[in-house]
Amino acid sequence: MSLRAFHIVFITVSTLLFVFLSVWAFALAPERTATITTLGVISIISALVMPTYGVYFYRKARKIII
Repeated sequence: MSLRAFHIVFITVSTLLFVFLSVWAFALAPERTATITTLGVISIISALVMPTYGVYFYRKARKIII
């Protein structure tokens, strides 16, 4: 597996983990504290930013020829 492919897989797995963390924070957490709510908000933001970064990286990496 190339470094580019690993990077794309890592971005995908990270995005899925952020989605799971946000679902846990808002739906499955036993208590709703300020820390858990903050964690959920940060996870939602990260889950939206990671695919954007993935598209940016894919477009940039496609131009690199090694």
